[in-house]
Amino acid sequence: MKTTLEIADPLLHQARQIALRDGDTLRSLVEQGLRKVVAERSAKTKPFKLPDCCVGEPGSPPAYEMLAWDDKRALIYASDDKGGGR
Repeated sequence: MKTTLEIADPLLHQARQIALRDGDTLRSLVEQGLRKVVAERSAKTKPFKLPDCCVGEPGSPPAYEMLAWDDKRALIYASDDKGGGR
């Protein structure tokens, strides 16, 4: 695929000198550089994982899991001592 890039003159001049010195093409140098940057940044990207916020013993079902829906709702919407409930 063809594309147009704007490259700072000093950088382009330096890249051309390196390509000439190494018997390479400017295109090859650009592709090598892009591959390197893409590989480095791809390695940094990790999928976001939520931390485990379970309460109680690992692997055991939470106490709330055993409650009936009405009891869960009562606990969720119960007002606390600080006046924070509904």
